[in-house]
Amino acid sequence: MKRAILIGLCAAPVFCGSAASAADADLAKKLNNPIASLTLVPFQGNYDTGYGPEDGDKTFINFQPVIPVSLSEDWNLISRSILPIAWQSDIAGESGDQFGLGDLTQSLFFSPVKPTAGGLIWGVGPVFLIPTATDDLLGGEQWGGGPTGVVLKQSGPWTVGMLANHIWSFAGDDDRSDINSTFMQPFFAYTTPTAWTYTLNTETSYDWEGEEWSVPINFLVSKLTKFGKQPVSLFAGARYWADSPENGPDGWGLRFGLTLLYPKK
Repeated sequence: MKRAILIGLCAAPVFCGSAASAADADLAKKLNNPIASLTLVPFQGNYDTGYGPEDGDKTFINFQPVIPVSLSEDWNLISRSILPIAWQSDIAGESGDQFGLGDLTQSLFFSPVKPTAGGLIWGVGPVFLIPTATDDLLGGEQWGGGPTGVVLKQSGPWTVGMLANHIWSFAGDDDRSDINSTFMQPFFAYTTPTAWTYTLNTETSYDWEGEEWSVPINFLVSKLTKFGKQPVSLFAGARYWADSPENGPDGWGLRFGLTLLYPKK
């Protein structure tokens, strides 16, 4: 708990000596754990092109709050939400411009407070797809659900793990395609003593209905700093679409944004 106090004493976005540097590096490393007992408010910006025959483009910001809840001395419940806010143009041929909310993905992970004897950190639970899209071309108009899980290990500066889920649709617009999709996110991260983090991951999904893969490979660089007493992680990077549906994005894309952190006092 002393490390969190040291972070709060830094009044400018600089390091306050070696103790604060160690505290910042430790906090930056916790960001690599999707189910850390740490309240986060990420704003993740994305930009992709190459949609459809008109080479459409899409910019979207994922609002991704993470809220841990202590269930007992041994168990936590971690709520992770993803709500996209999108601007897109001609993603389905000459389909014009759309702006608004996409569909909400809500995950709940039941996770032990302490890692296993081998150092593994894990969590399992349900995932839900909620049709919150404000336009037909921003969402699937389907309710969905399924299982989700994450497992990782942190050793020294390294974090290695995998997050996955599977969603089936069970209600919604009968004129829209059913959802039967597997998502897999293996990730590798390295955090330096000065709170820089280098991350490589892929957010691979497979559509069992359309028999199509989406395989973006992301490389990100992030830095933990402070604005006043508020810890903030700034990140930016690029991605390459190794595979995507016939009318999906193509080539290179961008990712950028920030995460507000609220460590326990």
